[in-house]
Amino acid sequence: MTIRTRFAPSPTGFLHIGGARTALFNWLFAKHHGGEFLLRIEDTDRKRSTQEAIDAIGEGLSWLGLDWTGEAISQFAQAERHVEVANALVERGKAFRCYCTPEEVQELRDQAFADGRALRSPWRDRDAGADQADKPFTVRFRASDNDTVIEDEVQGTVKWAAKEFDDLILLRSDGTPTYNLAVVVDDHDMGITHIVRGDDHLVNAARQGQIYDAMAWDRPVFAHIPLIHGDDGKKLSKRHGALGAQDYRDMGYLPEGLRNYLLRLGWAHGDQELFTDAEAIAAFDLGGLNKAPARMDLSKLTHINSHHIAHADDARLLELSWSWISGLENRIADEDTIKARYLRAMPVLKTRASTLDELAQQGYFLIKSRPFEFSGKAAKALKEDARERLNRLFITLSDITDWTEGVLSQALQEFADAEEVGFGKVGQPLRAALTGGAPAPDLAQVMVFLGRDEALDRITDQMSQGS
Repeated sequence: MTIRTRFAPSPTGFLHIGGARTALFNWLFAKHHGGEFLLRIEDTDRKRSTQEAIDAIGEGLSWLGLDWTGEAISQFAQAERHVEVANALVERGKAFRCYCTPEEVQELRDQAFADGRALRSPWRDRDAGADQADKPFTVRFRASDNDTVIEDEVQGTVKWAAKEFDDLILLRSDGTPTYNLAVVVDDHDMGITHIVRGDDHLVNAARQGQIYDAMAWDRPVFAHIPLIHGDDGKKLSKRHGALGAQDYRDMGYLPEGLRNYLLRLGWAHGDQELFTDAEAIAAFDLGGLNKAPARMDLSKLTHINSHHIAHADDARLLELSWSWISGLENRIADEDTIKARYLRAMPVLKTRASTLDELAQQGYFLIKSRPFEFSGKAAKALKEDARERLNRLFITLSDITDWTEGVLSQALQEFADAEEVGFGKVGQPLRAALTGGAPAPDLAQVMVFLGRDEALDRITDQMSQGS
């Protein structure tokens, strides 16, 4: 048997972070078993299901690195098949035509509520007469008179009493199918074997289980996971800030960082926190899913993301962070030169950053426009005899042709010794001259990242100002 999982979102204009986690779990389970991960767009709400909203789902999944098998399936496009199954249920005696008016339904519902039970239509055991032929009707499922039981991989055995379920509408009076019918038909026809989704669908699983049984179809394996909560313990909502996968992308998180964080948000594999994709695929199983709600913790996400940035390919990081880098200054005169500097610096910069935005900021000294305007500690470092010392240091550095970190570091220390001053008397004005006061790594590294000509030119800028 081929394992098939699916992700079936409604178009909302973005990939919700909870949906992203659901997609990830289904994707990992399919990958773990060498199966297929399918995508279905539940686009029956035609007003909300714009192409832009549908495309946003695919864009979010693609950025997150969750590839699906084949083309995305439109639930709306399967409407004729849904109607076909509804009619088949009528023929089997598992569903019926209900001619109740909306007013009658409300009256029946009020009475059922007063009796402590769910609605039962009087048409479930009544044949329509000739006088009903032209009247509108719905197709309702004949709710089971027996308790409904779902065996869930997370929630365990869950049981509902028969009186809790009304005669579910399968086809509305305009002939359009309802959600629970469409989901069952689509999952069956797609060959879905396992469904991992939020526990807000647990009652739907009971309803859907009845429909599977009525059609004599095998039920898929269900795993209903608790929803993600905010750091305040309440259900995640707009008040908690970023809600979509694309939001986290725009905040500078890597897809692998978000994948790793979401993996641990409701699933555990011992005490392991950091995972490569290969490790996650090898380890993922339904037994590791947690029954308790998970809380969104931005600080933990940032910590995990910093690990993945530190281990990412340098060229890829440059490409991903370029929009932040190019936004640090109004104008970049020589893009190739700036990219070359960042690429030289990337092995160091990426160990100092938690997001792509921070990565760009850590290298701001590489792109900062000259001449520098100084304030604070940088301005103080260039007072008194500091500029004169820079003149002498310039001569020493100009004689160096082997422009490497080790050679430069030794040269700076030897210069400080020759000047008979502490290294700070050399390092502080040199750092101000090279970076303009922007955060930067060790001085020898800074000079290597800038390159010989740019480093010497920046020192010259401060010498000339002090002449």
